[in-house]
Amino acid sequence: MNFEQAINGFFETINHYVSSVFFFNVLFFIEGANLPLAVAWFFTAALSLTFYFRFINIRYFIHAIKITFGFYDSEKSVGEVSHFKALSTALSATVGLGNIAGVAIAIASGGPGATFWMILCGLFGMSSKFAECSLAQIYRKIGSDGAVLGGPMVYLDLGLKKINLPRLGKTLSVLFAFLCICGSFGGGGSFQVNQSMNAMSSVIPWLQDYSWVYGLFIVISVGLVIVGGIKRIANVAEMIVPVMCSIYIIMSLLILLQNFSSIPTAFSAIFYGAFTPDAMYGGFLGVLVQGMRRAAFSNEAGMGSAAIAHSTAKTSHPIEEGMVSLLEPFIDTVVICTMTALVMIITGTYNNPEYIDLIHKNQGAALTLKAYGSFHQSFVYLLCAVIFMFAYSTIISWSYYGERTFVFLFGENKKRIYQVILLTVLFMGAIAQSTQVMEFGDLMILGMGFPNLIGVFLLRKEIKASLQDYILKIKKAS
Repeated sequence: MNFEQAINGFFETINHYVSSVFFFNVLFFIEGANLPLAVAWFFTAALSLTFYFRFINIRYFIHAIKITFGFYDSEKSVGEVSHFKALSTALSATVGLGNIAGVAIAIASGGPGATFWMILCGLFGMSSKFAECSLAQIYRKIGSDGAVLGGPMVYLDLGLKKINLPRLGKTLSVLFAFLCICGSFGGGGSFQVNQSMNAMSSVIPWLQDYSWVYGLFIVISVGLVIVGGIKRIANVAEMIVPVMCSIYIIMSLLILLQNFSSIPTAFSAIFYGAFTPDAMYGGFLGVLVQGMRRAAFSNEAGMGSAAIAHSTAKTSHPIEEGMVSLLEPFIDTVVICTMTALVMIITGTYNNPEYIDLIHKNQGAALTLKAYGSFHQSFVYLLCAVIFMFAYSTIISWSYYGERTFVFLFGENKKRIYQVILLTVLFMGAIAQSTQVMEFGDLMILGMGFPNLIGVFLLRKEIKASLQDYILKIKKAS
């Protein structure tokens, strides 16, 4: 047994036990039904918070856009980056390979109907994102040098201490920090490197034999950015995110316009499949779960990761940034994921017998390349470039999340240790096929939502009080 096999074997055992908890079937008492605990957890939280804040995701949607573009900026605002840069940084972490590879597999596994539930969960997830990012602003710490430390690890600690639950708060904050660090190495790091390299090697074949070249390139390009902290990361994200999203949306629109007459049929398949799905996709619950799972994994609403980025934004009131953050699930899931789903459905790639092997092996990126390549061969190269940008932007944002949680546990003067470990892991992600290590990282990111949402629920009254204060403020100003 070589080293790589030993590592995979070790993490396979851990993943088995963690998965048995996260994916425990909460509907075990209904024959044939399967609803994983994690999916039910995120959806229930998003739904309850949407009602608790009286559909803030809809009522303040336009207001959130205005804040993002500086309509309410004030000289009294305190923080490190602008609203737009904070949103770009958070989006660069959530808009990633999940929007390309994950959606493709979700549609192939759950059928067109999964798209409906994915969109619905994305809309509800806007409320979860609002709540956690508002808390991040309320409890953030600003150092003497202006550096911000905020996110679930801070508000779980300080917020629960404030309501006389100090031990629970400390336990949840440390657990969240540990999970986030592991997640930054796995799902936010090595997974992105590995998947993007596999996509790139399809158009640059020699990379398959010289994967270390790609790994070294990633290490250097990421290292040059993360040493500059959130300001440099935000500057890069501000440039990359609009470009990569625009290219992907334009490519998708061109395919949809070419197949304009098929769009009504695609939407019909989505709505019909959502409520009366084919048995081959697992029936109603099977389609529902596929859509809910992809929405949760894609926009990370409820996981608390984006709250770390939004805590750094310059604001005059904490709720301002909570408003900005609710745009994320809309852009990520309702717009970009839906674009992917429509292309998969209209081109028929999701159920093409020729690609059944890709579906069984969960090679979503390769499946999406087939769909977009059916329009024009040049789209394969364009999509590969977009995949690289998606992966790269995700890595630099998650590196910041991991660094801030590492600093929370070990202190500001230890952040270079984290950065060295991260860059080593990124290089290994290119040269090693440690699939179980990557799955472990994904599970850690999923796990972040458990301690985070417990804290959000316990502190929801404080968010509501702050929201009411903010509403009164803007009414007086208008």
